[in-house]
Amino acid sequence: MEGGKGLGEGLDRDETRVQKATPPPASFRSFEELHVLSLALASQRLGDCRCFESHCIDEETEIEEEVSKLLKLKAELGPDEGKQKFVLKTPKGTRDYSPKQMAVREKVFDVIISCFKRHGAEVIDTPVFELKETLTGKYGEDSKLIYDLKDQGGELLALRYDLTVPFARYLAMNKLTNIKRYHIAKVYRRDNPAMTRGRYREFYQCDFDIAGQFDPMIPDAECLKIICEILSALQLGDFLIKVNDRRILDGMFNVCGVPDSKFRTICSSVDKLDKMSWEDVRNEMVEEKGLAPEVADHIGAYVKQHGGVSLVEQLLQDPKLSQNKQALEGLGDLKLLFEYLTLFGITEKISFDLSLARGLDYYTGVIYEAVLLQTPAQQGEEALGVGSVAAGGRYDGLVGMFDPKGRKVPCVGLSIGVERIFSIVEHRMEASEEKVRTTETQVLVAAAQKKLLEERLKLVAELWDRGIKAEILYKKNPKLLTQLQYCEETGIPLVAIIGEQELKDGVVKLRSVASREEVDVGRENLVEEIRRRTSQ
Repeated sequence: MEGGKGLGEGLDRDETRVQKATPPPASFRSFEELHVLSLALASQRLGDCRCFESHCIDEETEIEEEVSKLLKLKAELGPDEGKQKFVLKTPKGTRDYSPKQMAVREKVFDVIISCFKRHGAEVIDTPVFELKETLTGKYGEDSKLIYDLKDQGGELLALRYDLTVPFARYLAMNKLTNIKRYHIAKVYRRDNPAMTRGRYREFYQCDFDIAGQFDPMIPDAECLKIICEILSALQLGDFLIKVNDRRILDGMFNVCGVPDSKFRTICSSVDKLDKMSWEDVRNEMVEEKGLAPEVADHIGAYVKQHGGVSLVEQLLQDPKLSQNKQALEGLGDLKLLFEYLTLFGITEKISFDLSLARGLDYYTGVIYEAVLLQTPAQQGEEALGVGSVAAGGRYDGLVGMFDPKGRKVPCVGLSIGVERIFSIVEHRMEASEEKVRTTETQVLVAAAQKKLLEERLKLVAELWDRGIKAEILYKKNPKLLTQLQYCEETGIPLVAIIGEQELKDGVVKLRSVASREEVDVGRENLVEEIRRRTSQ
């Protein structure tokens, strides 16, 4: 009996072990745990079976049932269960673009590129990354925003920060002294992104530059004219182009008593006046950068001024600025610039603004920045700038920094801030619920009856070969209503319908999706009829 009691106790303990070792399936974290548990359970029970042969058959059957359940559970959970989860997202400061968003971008690019070409520009391209030494020392305090790359085969590289420095390197490397070029490509800045305002870490720039030795201010005036043409064509609303000259700024700093060593860092502070109040900028110059308070106050008296050619003439008579050679040269060129802008008919869009600084180190002469203006809430209020959408200036010394002999190539250019423009256009389209076509398909080849796939394929091939943008549905026997609905959803304006009768008569029934009018067109005349209707 003691042996029997021991046997009973052993079975009880065995059952207890199984219950404790077999939690509900939902508690398992991975298939590996299920597999290990099943093997452990099988080994344990087989071991017990060897001791108690009278129970072996029942135990083996039970083990097979347990393993079968576990395998079934594994199949239900799927192959990816237990793998490490990760969040699907784009990196900070970047975004994807849907077909609808890309359609908007292409329209904006078309306006910009057509303007660049209208002014006689050629197009170039440069690598997305450059040698790090090519980029460093060209952007002032913004150099900290450059994306460095790990050592690649002995070369220290960095992602390009803008398109201007690579352009200067391109000119020096190829010994070019004269070119008018445009370049549209992505650039990268390790900045704090503001996605809702069109500020990203990866974004497009659209640059136009004129390189070469020319008479003063003629190329500069053309760059300002190009900005006006593009912003007017995009119909973004009222805008203003602020203009200044780095020579005037440097002369102003000199007569105000700024030490030479602080010119660039104080210039960087002044450049923040479009985002910060004068009090905050003054505090930065005095508290953080060690500028004397009275010097900051002298700067404030100048940078608060803005106007037109009359302000240029006023400053030419300024007792301090008129005695500074640099400032005098800059003011003289600005006066000439306004003469050319008057001939171009765009002076009402231009403001001479002494607070415009453009913090990049490579600018040497005229600088400019275009901002969109918010409509005042009440008459008499000053228009409020809502963001920079274009900028540029003259950089006569940048190419010489790359040339072994230091030969300079004077350059002036502009950059369109397309990301900001995209954000504005997208927001307006969402607000107006305007429908945007994401394809350019002119016609859908459809069938009115079944078993006409071969005829549809023949007709669509004919249209493609003749340069017509055409589609078919990828079904053997699609319903006519389904085909018509597809056209309405995607904005396809025409449907070329074929049926048995049309094939006999050698015609195609051409249907207007908008008006639902149908007309029989001879097959030989179909291409011309589609072109005529879709060109309107």
